[in-house]
Amino acid sequence: MQQATASQQQTHTSESPLVARITTDPAEIRQALQLRYRVFAEGMGAQLPSASEGIDKDAFDDICLHLVVKDVHKDQVVGYSRILTNELAEQAGGFYSATEFDLSNILQSGKQYMEIGRTCVDPDYRSGAVIGLLWGGIAQFMSANDMDYLMGCASISLADGYSRAIAIIDYLREKHFTSNTMRAEPKVHMPRTEVELDGKSLVPPLLKAYLRIGVKVCGEPFLDKDFNVCDALILLGKDDINQRYLRHFAKNEG
Repeated sequence: MQQATASQQQTHTSESPLVARITTDPAEIRQALQLRYRVFAEGMGAQLPSASEGIDKDAFDDICLHLVVKDVHKDQVVGYSRILTNELAEQAGGFYSATEFDLSNILQSGKQYMEIGRTCVDPDYRSGAVIGLLWGGIAQFMSANDMDYLMGCASISLADGYSRAIAIIDYLREKHFTSNTMRAEPKVHMPRTEVELDGKSLVPPLLKAYLRIGVKVCGEPFLDKDFNVCDALILLGKDDINQRYLRHFAKNEG
């Protein structure tokens, strides 16, 4: 299967310094790994094996595609998501999601999957424009490569303890879970208890954007103690994308 090129993925407006593209530039990839470190280690308390280098890097990073949003005026990567396709996942020994979930009810023979992961935005750029550009790049890749499904792990921080995350999952369970036949069993469960918080109001902006695009959550989350998060497995069929909201992103990306 042909992969989308950087030029196919490039998206920007003349008014905005932000550009989204799949990059193979080692300097941009290094900036992306540093951004991941700042967001996940410094911001969320993740314990990373590559922490001494000030980056977040694992075995998937030498195989995956790197989708970046860059501020070209500052020459700085400010948004990121990595991409694994069926073929790339085969090279890596499987999808990253399979390290956290049993995907036997999710992966269908003959279907093409695009897994996104490590998605993050620089704290100084969280107005929505960067998320919009990331989604534009993801949608373009899905279309250009005829992907049937998007999936990935959406992280919910446990920096403030379990209560907020439990409230968010309670809300997702009520409104946004897949049908019982499309559930993924987490390999490590998050503790459950009764909380009085309003989970809808606590959903992180990135996950909120996913839900508005049409993403569903494939059941209970995985407890990732190393990253100090719980991960919700998300799934989106190509025919279920909310095109109106995607156009909203496109209009407001500047």
